[in-house]
Amino acid sequence: MYDLIVIGSGPGGYVAAIRGAQLGMKTAIIEKYPTLGGTCLNVGCIPSKALLDSSEHFHNATHTFQTHGILLDNLKVDLPQMIARKDDVVKQNVDGIQFLMKKNKIDVHQGIGSFVDKNTIKVTKADGISSDIQGKHIIIATGSKPASLPFINIDKQRIITSTEALKMKEIPKHLIVIGGGVIGMELGSVYGRLGAKVSVVEFMDAIIPSMDRTMGKELQKSLKKLGFEFYLKHKVTAVENLGEEVLVKAENGKGETIEIKGDYVLVSIGRKPYTEGLNAEAAGVRLTARGQVEVDDHLRTNVPNIYAIGDVVKGAMLAHKAEEEGVYVAETIAGQKPHINYLLIPGVVYTWPEVAAVGYTEEQLKEMGIAYKTGKFPFMASGRARASMDTDGLVKVLADASTDEILGVHMIGPRTADMIAEAVVAMEYRASAEDIARMSHAHPTYTEAFKEACLAATDNRALHI
Repeated sequence: MYDLIVIGSGPGGYVAAIRGAQLGMKTAIIEKYPTLGGTCLNVGCIPSKALLDSSEHFHNATHTFQTHGILLDNLKVDLPQMIARKDDVVKQNVDGIQFLMKKNKIDVHQGIGSFVDKNTIKVTKADGISSDIQGKHIIIATGSKPASLPFINIDKQRIITSTEALKMKEIPKHLIVIGGGVIGMELGSVYGRLGAKVSVVEFMDAIIPSMDRTMGKELQKSLKKLGFEFYLKHKVTAVENLGEEVLVKAENGKGETIEIKGDYVLVSIGRKPYTEGLNAEAAGVRLTARGQVEVDDHLRTNVPNIYAIGDVVKGAMLAHKAEEEGVYVAETIAGQKPHINYLLIPGVVYTWPEVAAVGYTEEQLKEMGIAYKTGKFPFMASGRARASMDTDGLVKVLADASTDEILGVHMIGPRTADMIAEAVVAMEYRASAEDIARMSHAHPTYTEAFKEACLAATDNRALHI
């Protein structure tokens, strides 16, 4: 019998397995696909970032290299090579996870894991052959899959999800993106940079609507420079594959119907928990009305030896959130007292400029009635950003009006995905804006913008604006 069985090998699952093994547990992990790593490594975070980087190189070669004094002729995209490089990046990463399983002596069972009872999991291989394994503790880490609307037929040809968008055979002439969230903006950026016209249809009144509204406005301005067009406050009512083109119908705020034609539609309205084949009821595990595994504040299900983490439970669907939860559960099982501060799990959009945030948004602070002050610093005033021609965006710091404690940090600009870590550290240690303002930041760097925004939040003392 295993001490720990993990169902699902995405970032949450494989990290939980590694931490469990580090803590001395005999550990097994079950994965239904031939490769480890789950959605993130195979058809999510990693491949999308590979294509985002490739497309950004092409965009810069086309639009900024001449200004840098680099002259090129006959630029063109070799899409098959771009996809092949992405596939190689994915292979390196999933091979790395396989190595980590061996290094930590974790048994890998390939097949669909389904509950027989609270301690027994049936593993069914693709050929139908099954076997049972038993565990004292079990972690459900089965992740999520793309969500859709009931009237949309995702044919994976013209009407696609993020999975198909990562292996296109051609660059769309006109890509219609349904959903203005993170996935839609990232994959829309990939093909927008490569020359596609991109139309975004979003039900809400802003893109990336879960983030601070300033970020959405700034990102929209940047994407318009790429040729994006936006249909905000539009409700999609029909999507049709007409053969060589697709038709999207949507209602605007006045109830009028508009029609948009393109050659591909990317449906990116979010993701939903994946529990297909899990047979959770056999173990007595409760699911919510939304299909999530129901857990308490310690990520324990209603069955004491069974836990769940990541996209299959409540909260943001983020790989690093799942990793934190995986470590949390493994350490809890081992009798330790770990903690997670969900407010301080950062969110990132890997467009260019990148968007990154941690803590409360300005809208949340207003809703809660918390008195706050704001400090902003534009990258247009950053020497480092001018040098790299990355002057779009800004850093926005929200601090408590009386104590000066940093309550939220919102960034859009170059390398903010990396910069946000400083804000997370600051907020974990409950730093004030004054604390950051008095710390030396190397010059010239993008991170100076964070210091300047903190200076702006403390008596409007920014030095370079």
